[in-house]
Amino acid sequence: MATVAVIMDDWFEDVEYTQPAAAFEKAGHELVIIGLEKGKVVTGKRQKVQATIQRSLGDVSVDEFDALLIPGGYSPDRLRAHEMAVQFVKDFTKSGKPVFSICHAPQILITADVLKNRRITGYKSIIQDIKNAGAEFIDKEVVVDGNLVSSRDPGDIPAFIRESLQKL
Repeated sequence: MATVAVIMDDWFEDVEYTQPAAAFEKAGHELVIIGLEKGKVVTGKRQKVQATIQRSLGDVSVDEFDALLIPGGYSPDRLRAHEMAVQFVKDFTKSGKPVFSICHAPQILITADVLKNRRITGYKSIIQDIKNAGAEFIDKEVVVDGNLVSSRDPGDIPAFIRESLQKL
């Protein structure tokens, strides 16, 4: 089964982490939560879900994982201010391994400069940012473009999970 890196910081969108994580684990996949500081407890923006960073970005390699999940919320915007997070996402996307991006997750993909000539969806408030990054914005519940699986918001989670599991 696959080992999925989940990159997060505080204020992630709770259900964009919990629902895909539960579905991936139910299917037999292992999740490893990575972030800025090992042992840090990060809290979802709804203040209902917490997760502990299992591995710091400085101690992981793309080679250790089979896929990357980037939950939305404010977490991607917080992470993109840190070069180590941006570089990990950039290297992962360029590796050809699956990258699962939902809601505001494209913000870190934009900063990683990996969206040029890609097809992607994301939350409505970042449509122009996606276009400015050179990507084609598609307004659908799920868009699959090579190794990139993306969805717009929590309402799209069932389709997001379905397509993500197919990649795993």
